[in-house]
Amino acid sequence: MAVLRAALFQLCFYLWGAGLVILFVPALLGPRQGSVLGMRVFGRGTIWLLKAIVGIRVEVRGRENLPKGGCIVAAKHQSAFDTLVYHPLLGDPAIVMKRELLWIPFYGQHSLKARMIPVDRAGGPSALKTLVRLGRDAVAEGRPIVIFPQGTRVAPGSSAPYQPGLAALYSQLDVPVVPVATNSGLCWPRRSFAKHPGTIVVEFLPPIPPGIPRKLFSAQVERAIESASDRLSGHAQG
Repeated sequence: MAVLRAALFQLCFYLWGAGLVILFVPALLGPRQGSVLGMRVFGRGTIWLLKAIVGIRVEVRGRENLPKGGCIVAAKHQSAFDTLVYHPLLGDPAIVMKRELLWIPFYGQHSLKARMIPVDRAGGPSALKTLVRLGRDAVAEGRPIVIFPQGTRVAPGSSAPYQPGLAALYSQLDVPVVPVATNSGLCWPRRSFAKHPGTIVVEFLPPIPPGIPRKLFSAQVERAIESASDRLSGHAQG
């Protein structure tokens, strides 16, 4: 039964995405908010499919920790789920994404239209300069920047180094950083067809104010995200 539910979700997920791509093609010719709306609708619809078909619920905690205006949201990344939940939650985020995703037909064009922040992960210092420049533009517009500090999906209980992008944004933009913990990898595992019923928790943690020395900040934000994500992963299912 679990396999059938996962297969049905996967089919509906792709049909939902394909239908929205067709529906929102005209948005590429209009204001950027059309593409932003499409991403928000896609995320909300996928969350509904997860609950209706697989039995995965989503619980959001700590919304009161989100400041008004521009900030940096440093989110744990365990699952593909994490890439689609922040438009429904934050409205108009500037999500840091790998540049290769721009090659996906229509999705890439909508990402550019919505002013996401594509980054060449092999670009070295020039990529960091681009990240900071585009991040500064987003903050000036009052938009939250969402970045996955480890740069890739990391399974619950596993570890991976934090990349320099988050620290670069923090040191240059003078805005608070909101760490985000999750246990999404328990219900929607990375690189897996399986989907497991349960509750995905997205927890916004207390913000870290600007101005902390870079090394101290890096240690503080990593400790906050990892300890809270480990806590959630230990209690999410059952």
